[in-house]
Amino acid sequence: MPRVLLTLTTTRPDAATPASDLGYLLHKHPARVQTFDGGAVHVLYPESDDERCTVALVLELDPVALVRGTGGHEPFVLAQYVNDRPYTASSQLVVAMGRTFRSALAGRCDTRPDLVDRRWPLEVHVPVVGCTGGPATAHRLLAPLGWDVQATPLPLDPQVPAWGDSRYVDLRLRGTHRLADALRHLYVLLPALDGSKHYWVDEGEVDKLLRAGGDWLAAHPARDEIARRYLARSRALAASALDRLTEADGPVAGDDEPDEEATSPVPDRDVPLVQQRHEAVLAALRESGARTVVDLGCGEGALVGRLLAEGYERVLGTDVSLRALAAARRRLHLDTLPERARSRVELVQSSVTSSDARVAGFDAAVLMEVVEHLDLARLGAMERAVLGIARPRTLVVTTPNAEHNVRYPRLAAGALRHHDHRFEWTRAQFRAWAQQAAAAHGYTVSFAPVGPDDPDVGPPTQLAVLRGRDEAGPSSTTSSTTTGTEADR
Repeated sequence: MPRVLLTLTTTRPDAATPASDLGYLLHKHPARVQTFDGGAVHVLYPESDDERCTVALVLELDPVALVRGTGGHEPFVLAQYVNDRPYTASSQLVVAMGRTFRSALAGRCDTRPDLVDRRWPLEVHVPVVGCTGGPATAHRLLAPLGWDVQATPLPLDPQVPAWGDSRYVDLRLRGTHRLADALRHLYVLLPALDGSKHYWVDEGEVDKLLRAGGDWLAAHPARDEIARRYLARSRALAASALDRLTEADGPVAGDDEPDEEATSPVPDRDVPLVQQRHEAVLAALRESGARTVVDLGCGEGALVGRLLAEGYERVLGTDVSLRALAAARRRLHLDTLPERARSRVELVQSSVTSSDARVAGFDAAVLMEVVEHLDLARLGAMERAVLGIARPRTLVVTTPNAEHNVRYPRLAAGALRHHDHRFEWTRAQFRAWAQQAAAAHGYTVSFAPVGPDDPDVGPPTQLAVLRGRDEAGPSSTTSSTTTGTEADR
């Protein structure tokens, strides 16, 4: 009977953790062969000791039984008789993986919860994977997630080399990940590589995609392609998935503290840069004379709280992430605020790239550590929505200075400070963008450093203040340059 195979191997992650502890996370004992789905799915461990552990997921598919089944979404009449499902890793293997490793996919391990967030050195091998587009597609979809990808094309017929390569590859991946993250990558990307599914694809598949990809898909450079491929090239479903991913479940702009703090050269010293950033923004707002402020991309509401404490008459916080807004409500204790304070603040879901009448009419707007979370292609839409339509009298923008990254010893050369940053600008690039945006919409612009202003590479954060021409102030603004640690918002 034809078999489809996936193996996952780890070595000892640290001196205190044997490799065989992988069995706890998978909820499958290494000493036993376990069978599921009426004998069609098997989980076994070809090797398991303190130094090395391999788990194999074997799927047995009866081609005749497939024809007798209820069938699925077949691309042509004979597809139920002539197909590759019993021989290649695709959606059927992923369905088996989802059922067999359900708890591991969810990141649950009641027996050993300490293992859930441990990063394991992993090797994944899938001998036959449907991969439309060949090795280049495998690299494009998997490498951005931190996998070393080896995708070897399989010939159409080994006996007739002249026929060339097939659409299948022998896929090997190596990387260091949490097990739940690795399984979610495979759950989404194995069917995405194939580009089709053995069953009807409907809105329920969008839910599956967002559950498995919610933590990483939004920041993936090929997210649109992944959505289309995973959803069997349905444009309508892919559009629905991307809308939901971006507007409701997307990453929290400005919520970057863990990544940047980990790269900080001088932790816990003097005033943290996040605090210096707040002070610089508040100083610019005070200088503008604003009484009403909208924090665009407010994240979990840290700056909104400072604005309330400063006594602004009206404060609006917006973010695309419902999760961030829920956290902001908890941080600000909106349910228990005195009525007078509660009447001054509002939190709403909104995208900085879309026109929204609720953000118009404010004296000032803030984009603090937000622009770098947008695709470069979306900056024009953001400029039109904020400067062209909302038109605050003053706009304060902060963003990381890419030149300063060399001062973070734990940040790899060329790496960005946070996993969701789409880019980071040098001082010249930031100035060019801000000057162009200001000129296009009738604003003047001035600049200031935030954090220690290194004589060679500049400050860790750069700030721009855009003023409507009738609000133009000094040619430059100033802010604190006290040494501090890098942390976002």
